[in-house]
Amino acid sequence: MARARILLRPPEAADLRDFTSAARRSVTLHHPWTTAPVTAAQFRTYLARMSQPGQCARLVCHRDSGELLGVVNLTQIVMGLFRSGYVGYYAFAGHERQGHMREGLNAMARLAFGTLKLHRLEANLQPGNTASRALVRACGFQQEGYSPRYLKIGGRWRDHERWALLAS
Repeated sequence: MARARILLRPPEAADLRDFTSAARRSVTLHHPWTTAPVTAAQFRTYLARMSQPGQCARLVCHRDSGELLGVVNLTQIVMGLFRSGYVGYYAFAGHERQGHMREGLNAMARLAFGTLKLHRLEANLQPGNTASRALVRACGFQQEGYSPRYLKIGGRWRDHERWALLAS
């Protein structure tokens, strides 16, 4: 097996400058699918939210240089009989369509199914987001449904496809 090009690590306060800079450079790439924290205040809010129980944020970083390539968040983790969580993700501009996010999402799945002992991961994506659809397919997710006006993104309720990956 080839050596991984990425590593996942939790975000920390020291990432503020690099993260917000990468997020600002990525606004056009992310629009209209998602928004990343572009200010110091937004980044601090993100860190506080992701440090709460039931949340697991990871930065996708270049293994050798440490450069930030993207983000994979596992949110609304429910244990008990459900053992599930939602994944959200985005690449930073200049690093899209290079396979880094596939490695990152697969690494998050290993963390979720191994360390966290989850049974199910769900990804909800907007129908026109072909890059996101290709990513979840490449990682083995299966489409399970379609939800009209499911999530409020960019101030509008948007339709989403529901995709899931189950532990093997």
